[in-house]
Amino acid sequence: MGMVDLEKAPGAGPQAGPGEPVRGSDAEGCLAVAIRIPVRVVVLVVPVRMVWDALVVAGRFLRDAVLRPVGRALAWLGRAVFVWPLVGLWRYVVVPLAKGVGWLGHVLLVVPAVWLYRWVLTPVGQALAWYFTRVGAVLAAIARGVYAGLAWLGRYLAVVPAVWLYRWVLTPIGHGLAWSGRQVARGVGLVVTGVGFVLYWTVRVLLVLPALAVWRWVLAPVGRFLAVVGREVADALGHAWRVAGHLSRAVGRFLGTVLRWTVAEPARWVYRSVLNPVGHAVRDTVLRPLAEAGRGARRAARQALASARLSARQARADVRRMLFGAPAERQPVDRREPSAAEARTLGSSTTALTKD
Repeated sequence: MGMVDLEKAPGAGPQAGPGEPVRGSDAEGCLAVAIRIPVRVVVLVVPVRMVWDALVVAGRFLRDAVLRPVGRALAWLGRAVFVWPLVGLWRYVVVPLAKGVGWLGHVLLVVPAVWLYRWVLTPVGQALAWYFTRVGAVLAAIARGVYAGLAWLGRYLAVVPAVWLYRWVLTPIGHGLAWSGRQVARGVGLVVTGVGFVLYWTVRVLLVLPALAVWRWVLAPVGRFLAVVGREVADALGHAWRVAGHLSRAVGRFLGTVLRWTVAEPARWVYRSVLNPVGHAVRDTVLRPLAEAGRGARRAARQALASARLSARQARADVRRMLFGAPAERQPVDRREPSAAEARTLGSSTTALTKD
Protein backbone atom coordinates (compact mmCIF):
# COMPACT_ATOMS: atom_id res chain seq x y z
CA MET A 1 0.00 0.00 0.00
CA GLY A 2 1.27 3.43 -0.95
CA MET A 3 1.41 6.35 1.41
CA VAL A 4 -1.30 9.01 1.14
CA ASP A 5 -0.08 12.56 0.30
CA LEU A 6 -1.74 14.73 2.93
CA GLU A 7 -0.23 18.02 1.67
CA LYS A 8 -1.85 20.13 -1.03
CA ALA A 9 0.03 20.42 -4.25
CA PRO A 10 1.25 23.97 -4.92
CA GLY A 11 -1.09 25.95 -7.22
CA ALA A 12 -3.98 23.48 -6.94
CA GLY A 13 -7.31 25.12 -6.26
CA PRO A 14 -10.33 23.80 -4.33
CA GLN A 15 -11.88 20.82 -6.11
CA ALA A 16 -15.61 20.20 -6.27
CA GLY A 17 -17.09 17.23 -4.60
CA PRO A 18 -19.19 14.59 -6.32
CA GLY A 19 -22.45 16.45 -5.56
CA GLU A 20 -21.27 20.09 -5.73
CA PRO A 21 -21.70 22.30 -8.83
CA VAL A 22 -18.66 23.46 -10.72
CA ARG A 23 -17.84 27.15 -10.09
CA GLY A 24 -17.62 29.68 -12.94
CA SER A 25 -13.94 30.44 -12.71
CA ASP A 26 -13.12 26.71 -12.81
CA ALA A 27 -15.53 25.76 -15.61
CA GLU A 28 -15.05 28.76 -17.94
CA GLY A 29 -12.14 28.77 -20.26
CA CYS A 30 -10.81 31.20 -22.91
CA LEU A 31 -13.29 29.97 -25.57
CA ALA A 32 -16.32 30.46 -23.28
CA VAL A 33 -15.21 33.99 -22.37
CA ALA A 34 -14.48 34.82 -26.04
CA ILE A 35 -18.00 33.67 -27.01
CA ARG A 36 -19.85 35.22 -24.06
CA ILE A 37 -18.45 38.78 -24.40
CA PRO A 38 -19.57 39.33 -28.08
CA VAL A 39 -22.97 37.81 -27.26
CA ARG A 40 -23.42 40.27 -24.41
CA VAL A 41 -22.35 43.17 -26.64
CA VAL A 42 -24.79 42.08 -29.37
CA VAL A 43 -27.63 41.71 -26.83
CA LEU A 44 -26.95 45.24 -25.61
CA VAL A 45 -26.59 46.75 -29.10
CA VAL A 46 -29.58 45.01 -30.83
CA PRO A 47 -32.32 47.10 -29.08
CA VAL A 48 -30.39 50.31 -29.83
CA ARG A 49 -30.01 49.31 -33.50
CA MET A 50 -33.71 48.38 -33.81
CA VAL A 51 -34.74 51.72 -32.26
CA TRP A 52 -32.33 53.48 -34.66
CA ASP A 53 -33.80 51.67 -37.71
CA ALA A 54 -37.36 52.52 -36.55
CA LEU A 55 -36.39 56.19 -36.15
CA VAL A 56 -34.78 56.17 -39.63
CA VAL A 57 -37.96 54.75 -41.23
CA ALA A 58 -40.15 57.26 -39.34
CA GLY A 59 -37.84 60.11 -40.35
CA ARG A 60 -37.92 59.11 -44.02
CA PHE A 61 -41.73 58.85 -43.96
CA LEU A 62 -41.99 62.25 -42.23
CA ARG A 63 -39.60 63.77 -44.78
CA ASP A 64 -41.42 62.35 -47.83
CA ALA A 65 -45.02 62.81 -46.57
CA VAL A 66 -44.86 66.04 -44.56
CA LEU A 67 -41.67 68.07 -44.82
CA ARG A 68 -41.24 68.02 -48.60
CA PRO A 69 -44.86 69.09 -49.41
CA VAL A 70 -44.74 71.74 -46.68
CA GLY A 71 -41.37 72.95 -47.99
CA ARG A 72 -42.66 73.15 -51.56
CA ALA A 73 -45.78 75.03 -50.40
CA LEU A 74 -43.66 77.45 -48.36
CA ALA A 75 -41.30 77.94 -51.32
CA TRP A 76 -44.23 78.71 -53.65
CA LEU A 77 -45.74 81.02 -51.03
CA GLY A 78 -42.39 82.77 -50.58
CA ARG A 79 -42.08 83.28 -54.33
CA ALA A 80 -45.67 84.57 -54.54
CA VAL A 81 -45.30 86.90 -51.55
CA PHE A 82 -41.72 88.15 -51.90
CA VAL A 83 -40.03 87.24 -55.19
CA TRP A 84 -42.77 87.98 -57.75
CA PRO A 85 -43.72 91.41 -56.25
CA LEU A 86 -40.06 92.40 -56.07
CA VAL A 87 -39.47 91.23 -59.65
CA GLY A 88 -42.53 93.17 -60.84
CA LEU A 89 -41.43 96.25 -58.88
CA TRP A 90 -37.92 96.01 -60.36
CA ARG A 91 -39.12 95.32 -63.92
CA TYR A 92 -42.03 97.75 -64.18
CA VAL A 93 -41.11 100.52 -61.71
CA VAL A 94 -37.41 100.71 -60.85
CA VAL A 95 -35.99 99.97 -64.32
CA PRO A 96 -38.25 102.48 -66.21
CA LEU A 97 -37.67 105.08 -63.49
CA ALA A 98 -33.90 104.53 -63.65
CA LYS A 99 -33.95 104.78 -67.46
CA GLY A 100 -35.92 108.04 -67.21
CA VAL A 101 -33.55 109.46 -64.59
CA GLY A 102 -30.56 108.39 -66.70
CA TRP A 103 -31.95 110.05 -69.82
CA LEU A 104 -32.78 113.20 -67.84
CA GLY A 105 -29.28 113.27 -66.33
CA HIS A 106 -27.75 112.79 -69.79
CA VAL A 107 -29.81 115.65 -71.21
CA LEU A 108 -29.37 118.05 -68.25
CA LEU A 109 -25.78 117.26 -67.20
CA VAL A 110 -23.75 115.25 -69.72
CA VAL A 111 -24.70 117.20 -72.87
CA PRO A 112 -24.07 120.68 -71.31
CA ALA A 113 -20.84 119.43 -69.71
CA VAL A 114 -19.61 118.05 -73.05
CA TRP A 115 -20.51 121.30 -74.82
CA LEU A 116 -18.76 123.38 -72.10
CA TYR A 117 -15.65 121.16 -72.27
CA ARG A 118 -15.52 121.20 -76.08
CA TRP A 119 -16.24 124.88 -76.81
CA VAL A 120 -15.05 126.69 -73.63
CA LEU A 121 -12.57 124.73 -71.53
CA THR A 122 -10.61 123.22 -74.43
CA PRO A 123 -9.82 126.58 -76.18
CA VAL A 124 -9.01 128.22 -72.83
CA GLY A 125 -6.78 125.30 -71.85
CA GLN A 126 -4.97 125.34 -75.18
CA ALA A 127 -4.37 129.08 -74.86
CA LEU A 128 -3.06 128.73 -71.29
CA ALA A 129 -0.87 125.78 -72.37
CA TRP A 130 0.67 127.87 -75.18
CA TYR A 131 1.28 130.81 -72.83
CA PHE A 132 2.82 128.72 -70.05
CA THR A 133 4.95 126.83 -72.59
CA ARG A 134 6.54 130.04 -73.80
CA VAL A 135 6.95 131.45 -70.27
CA GLY A 136 8.32 128.10 -69.09
CA ALA A 137 10.95 128.10 -71.84
CA VAL A 138 12.16 131.54 -70.77
CA LEU A 139 12.16 130.60 -67.09
CA ALA A 140 13.98 127.32 -67.88
CA ALA A 141 16.77 129.24 -69.68
CA ILE A 142 17.13 131.59 -66.70
CA ALA A 143 17.07 128.63 -64.28
CA ARG A 144 19.78 126.80 -66.27
CA GLY A 145 22.09 129.82 -66.04
CA VAL A 146 21.46 130.28 -62.33
CA TYR A 147 21.98 126.55 -61.72
CA ALA A 148 25.30 126.56 -63.60
CA GLY A 149 26.58 129.45 -61.47
CA LEU A 150 25.39 127.95 -58.22
CA ALA A 151 26.85 124.53 -59.18
CA TRP A 152 30.29 126.09 -59.79
CA LEU A 153 30.18 127.99 -56.49
CA GLY A 154 28.94 124.89 -54.60
CA ARG A 155 31.67 122.70 -56.11
CA TYR A 156 34.56 124.93 -55.04
CA LEU A 157 33.06 126.18 -51.79
CA ALA A 158 31.48 122.95 -50.41
CA VAL A 159 32.25 119.75 -52.37
CA VAL A 160 36.04 120.05 -52.64
CA PRO A 161 36.55 120.87 -48.90
CA ALA A 162 34.10 118.11 -47.91
CA VAL A 163 35.96 115.51 -50.03
CA TRP A 164 39.30 116.54 -48.52
CA LEU A 165 37.82 116.37 -44.97
CA TYR A 166 36.30 112.88 -45.65
CA ARG A 167 39.48 111.46 -47.19
CA TRP A 168 42.12 112.74 -44.75
CA VAL A 169 40.19 113.13 -41.47
CA LEU A 170 36.95 111.09 -41.26
CA THR A 171 38.22 107.91 -43.01
CA PRO A 172 41.17 107.27 -40.59
CA ILE A 173 38.94 108.00 -37.57
CA GLY A 174 36.23 105.63 -38.96
CA HIS A 175 38.76 102.85 -39.52
CA GLY A 176 39.98 103.14 -35.93
CA LEU A 177 36.45 103.13 -34.53
CA ALA A 178 35.54 100.10 -36.71
CA TRP A 179 38.56 98.13 -35.45
CA SER A 180 37.69 98.96 -31.84
CA GLY A 181 34.04 97.94 -32.42
CA ARG A 182 35.08 94.60 -33.91
CA GLN A 183 37.29 93.82 -30.94
CA VAL A 184 34.51 94.73 -28.48
CA ALA A 185 31.94 92.68 -30.46
CA ARG A 186 34.29 89.67 -30.48
CA GLY A 187 34.67 89.85 -26.71
CA VAL A 188 30.92 90.23 -26.17
CA GLY A 189 30.30 87.28 -28.54
CA LEU A 190 32.68 85.08 -26.54
CA VAL A 191 30.87 85.98 -23.30
CA VAL A 192 27.44 85.37 -24.83
CA THR A 193 28.60 82.04 -26.31
CA GLY A 194 29.85 80.83 -22.93
CA VAL A 195 26.67 81.89 -21.14
CA GLY A 196 24.54 80.24 -23.85
CA PHE A 197 26.55 77.01 -23.62
CA VAL A 198 26.04 76.88 -19.85
CA LEU A 199 22.31 77.65 -20.15
CA TYR A 200 21.87 75.06 -22.93
CA TRP A 201 23.36 72.22 -20.89
CA THR A 202 21.49 73.33 -17.79
CA VAL A 203 18.12 73.28 -19.58
CA ARG A 204 19.01 70.01 -21.31
CA VAL A 205 19.96 68.23 -18.08
CA LEU A 206 17.17 69.67 -15.91
CA LEU A 207 14.23 69.69 -18.38
CA VAL A 208 14.80 68.00 -21.72
CA LEU A 209 16.36 64.70 -20.57
CA PRO A 210 13.73 64.07 -17.81
CA ALA A 211 10.89 64.98 -20.17
CA LEU A 212 12.35 62.70 -22.85
CA ALA A 213 12.67 59.84 -20.34
CA VAL A 214 9.06 60.34 -19.14
CA TRP A 215 7.82 60.38 -22.77
CA ARG A 216 9.88 57.34 -23.84
CA TRP A 217 9.38 55.09 -20.81
CA VAL A 218 5.93 56.18 -19.47
CA LEU A 219 3.71 58.10 -21.89
CA ALA A 220 4.56 56.21 -25.09
CA PRO A 221 3.88 52.69 -23.64
CA VAL A 222 0.69 53.89 -21.96
CA GLY A 223 -0.44 55.54 -25.20
CA ARG A 224 0.25 52.42 -27.24
CA PHE A 225 -1.65 50.29 -24.71
CA LEU A 226 -4.62 52.69 -24.74
CA ALA A 227 -4.54 52.78 -28.56
CA VAL A 228 -4.65 48.97 -28.73
CA VAL A 229 -7.50 48.84 -26.19
CA GLY A 230 -9.45 51.56 -27.99
CA ARG A 231 -8.95 49.90 -31.38
CA GLU A 232 -10.14 46.56 -30.05
CA VAL A 233 -13.16 48.18 -28.36
CA ALA A 234 -14.01 50.06 -31.56
CA ASP A 235 -13.71 46.87 -33.63
CA ALA A 236 -15.91 44.99 -31.15
CA LEU A 237 -18.55 47.75 -31.23
CA GLY A 238 -18.39 47.84 -35.03
CA HIS A 239 -18.93 44.10 -35.33
CA ALA A 240 -21.72 44.25 -32.75
CA TRP A 241 -23.37 47.13 -34.63
CA ARG A 242 -23.24 45.23 -37.92
CA VAL A 243 -24.59 42.05 -36.32
CA ALA A 244 -27.36 44.09 -34.69
CA GLY A 245 -28.16 45.59 -38.11
CA HIS A 246 -28.53 42.12 -39.63
CA LEU A 247 -30.75 41.06 -36.73
CA SER A 248 -32.84 44.24 -37.00
CA ARG A 249 -33.23 43.70 -40.75
CA ALA A 250 -34.28 40.09 -40.14
CA VAL A 251 -36.83 41.19 -37.51
CA GLY A 252 -38.16 43.86 -39.88
CA ARG A 253 -38.51 41.34 -42.70
CA PHE A 254 -40.25 38.91 -40.34
CA LEU A 255 -42.70 41.60 -39.21
CA GLY A 256 -43.27 42.63 -42.84
CA THR A 257 -43.97 39.01 -43.80
CA VAL A 258 -46.34 38.60 -40.85
CA LEU A 259 -48.22 41.81 -41.76
CA ARG A 260 -48.38 40.74 -45.39
CA TRP A 261 -49.80 37.30 -44.63
CA THR A 262 -52.11 38.49 -41.84
CA VAL A 263 -53.38 41.79 -43.28
CA ALA A 264 -52.35 42.47 -46.88
CA GLU A 265 -52.99 39.03 -48.42
CA PRO A 266 -56.41 38.54 -46.71
CA ALA A 267 -57.43 42.06 -47.70
CA ARG A 268 -56.35 41.47 -51.30
CA TRP A 269 -58.13 38.11 -51.35
CA VAL A 270 -61.32 39.74 -49.98
CA TYR A 271 -61.07 42.55 -52.56
CA ARG A 272 -60.36 40.18 -55.45
CA SER A 273 -62.70 37.32 -54.50
CA VAL A 274 -65.59 39.12 -52.76
CA LEU A 275 -65.72 42.88 -53.30
CA ASN A 276 -64.77 42.86 -56.99
CA PRO A 277 -67.44 40.32 -58.08
CA VAL A 278 -70.04 42.00 -55.86
CA GLY A 279 -69.16 45.39 -57.35
CA HIS A 280 -69.39 44.04 -60.90
CA ALA A 281 -72.75 42.44 -60.10
CA VAL A 282 -74.07 45.67 -58.57
CA ARG A 283 -72.79 47.63 -61.55
CA ASP A 284 -74.38 45.25 -64.10
CA THR A 285 -77.69 44.69 -62.28
CA VAL A 286 -78.34 48.06 -60.61
CA LEU A 287 -76.14 50.93 -61.75
CA ARG A 288 -76.24 50.37 -65.51
CA PRO A 289 -80.09 50.04 -65.66
CA LEU A 290 -80.39 53.15 -63.49
CA ALA A 291 -78.00 54.99 -65.79
CA GLU A 292 -79.93 53.88 -68.91
CA ALA A 293 -83.20 54.96 -67.28
CA GLY A 294 -81.70 58.33 -66.36
CA ARG A 295 -80.38 58.88 -69.90
CA GLY A 296 -83.84 57.97 -71.35
CA ALA A 297 -85.59 60.35 -68.95
CA ARG A 298 -83.12 63.11 -69.82
CA ARG A 299 -83.65 62.49 -73.55
CA ALA A 300 -87.48 62.57 -73.14
CA ALA A 301 -87.29 65.78 -71.10
CA ARG A 302 -85.05 67.40 -73.74
CA GLN A 303 -87.49 66.48 -76.51
CA ALA A 304 -90.45 67.79 -74.46
CA LEU A 305 -88.63 71.08 -73.88
CA ALA A 306 -87.77 71.38 -77.59
CA SER A 307 -91.40 70.81 -78.63
CA ALA A 308 -92.56 73.33 -75.98
CA ARG A 309 -90.12 75.95 -77.31
CA LEU A 310 -91.26 75.31 -80.90
CA SER A 311 -94.92 75.65 -79.89
CA ALA A 312 -94.20 78.92 -78.02
CA ARG A 313 -92.28 80.29 -81.00
CA GLN A 314 -95.16 79.49 -83.38
CA ALA A 315 -97.65 81.05 -80.96
CA ARG A 316 -95.58 84.29 -80.81
CA ALA A 317 -95.40 84.36 -84.62
CA ASP A 318 -99.21 83.92 -84.93
CA VAL A 319 -99.85 86.71 -82.40
CA ARG A 320 -97.42 89.03 -84.20
CA ARG A 321 -99.05 88.23 -87.55
CA MET A 322 -102.57 88.97 -86.14
CA LEU A 323 -101.44 92.30 -84.60
CA PHE A 324 -99.05 93.71 -87.21
CA GLY A 325 -99.80 91.72 -90.31
CA ALA A 326 -97.58 89.54 -92.37
CA PRO A 327 -94.04 90.87 -92.86
CA ALA A 328 -93.01 92.16 -96.25
CA GLU A 329 -91.29 89.68 -98.46
CA ARG A 330 -87.63 90.33 -99.05
CA GLN A 331 -86.58 91.06 -102.62
CA PRO A 332 -83.73 88.91 -103.87
CA VAL A 333 -80.54 90.85 -104.61
CA ASP A 334 -78.88 90.34 -107.95
CA ARG A 335 -75.32 89.43 -107.10
CA ARG A 336 -74.12 88.63 -110.60
CA GLU A 337 -71.30 90.66 -112.23
CA PRO A 338 -72.44 93.46 -114.62
CA SER A 339 -71.66 92.92 -118.26
CA ALA A 340 -69.44 95.22 -120.37
CA ALA A 341 -72.43 97.09 -121.90
CA GLU A 342 -74.02 97.68 -118.51
CA ALA A 343 -70.67 98.91 -117.16
CA ARG A 344 -70.35 101.42 -120.05
CA THR A 345 -73.95 102.61 -119.51
CA LEU A 346 -73.34 103.04 -115.77
CA GLY A 347 -70.11 104.93 -116.45
CA SER A 348 -71.78 107.35 -118.94
CA SER A 349 -74.61 108.01 -116.46
CA THR A 350 -72.11 108.80 -113.71
CA THR A 351 -70.19 111.19 -116.03
CA ALA A 352 -73.35 113.02 -116.98
CA LEU A 353 -74.39 113.43 -113.38
CA THR A 354 -70.93 114.78 -112.58
CA LYS A 355 -71.10 117.39 -115.37
CA ASP A 356 -74.54 118.52 -114.29
